[in-house]
Amino acid sequence: MMKLNEYQQKVDDWIKTHGVRYFEEKTNTLLLVEEVGEFARLIARQYGEQSFKSSENENEIKMQLEDELADILFVTVCLANQMGMDLEKIIQRNFNKKTNRDAERHKNNVKLKP
Repeated sequence: MMKLNEYQQKVDDWIKTHGVRYFEEKTNTLLLVEEVGEFARLIARQYGEQSFKSSENENEIKMQLEDELADILFVTVCLANQMGMDLEKIIQRNFNKKTNRDAERHKNNVKLKP
């Protein structure tokens, strides 16, 4: 299993070896939105009310969803790398924030009761 900091380094190595350089932050943010849109399109067809086009293979949807999610993660890591962010550190900080803020909120939400 790869740790986040190892994945960040792997992405950085790939960019420097195959990608020439990082795209600007603006470009990567737009690419992130594009990838999220592609993921959302598949979700709308698989779990939502939209149907697949006749040219789409519904049997390959799981792999396509996995690929799009991996693309989202890749671009997210590119942004973190180019802005000097340690994802393990900031994710832990985010969990701490959520735990403190939401310690009882979801447990007490009547909308989430069975």
